[in-house]
Formats: sequence, C-alpha cells, structure tokens
Amino acid sequence: MKSYYVYILTNKTNNVLYIGVTNDIQKRVYEHKNKLVQSFTAKYRCNKLVFYEETNDINAALQREKQLKNWRRQWKRNLVEQNNPDWVDLSESFD
Repeated sequence: MKSYYVYILTNKTNNVLYIGVTNDIQKRVYEHKNKLVQSFTAKYRCNKLVFYEETNDINAALQREKQLKNWRRQWKRNLVEQNNPDWVDLSESFD
C-alpha cells in the first residue's frame, strides 16, 4: 500500500512555513534541502522538516494540504508545536 505525506518545512529562524504533499518524504526533503528545484522553498531557504502526517489515501492527503494552506499562520505554528515543541528537524531521524 502506498503512503502519502503532508508536511511542513521551515527555515533556520522558523519564520517561514511551507506546506507540501509527497509520496516519498525522504526524497522530497532531500530535494528541498539541496535546492534541486527552484521554488519557494529554495528562495526562502525552507529546508527543515518540522511536521508531517502520513495517509494511504492521496485524496485525503491533497485535501489535508489544502486545509492546512488555508489555516491562519498561528494555527499552523500551534500544530507544529503540539507535535514538535522544539522545532527540531525531523528529517535527521531518516535512515
């Protein structure tokens, strides 16, 4: 069964939040960290994974991404802080 991830990246000072969706979280974070795609995350140096959720349903992942993108900034920050209060880079635990 395939997994899909909704994730939040931030920059060094935790003042920029980027929300995305992928089916390969490790590969996608690697691409963000190494600026392999010229995008918002490259421009604003968002390369720290601070939150992610996993689902087996692509439609649920896309819907959740859309929902989070429409949230107020503080709600997004609260979500991160509830799950990752120290804002550590979760990708450091990847194999």
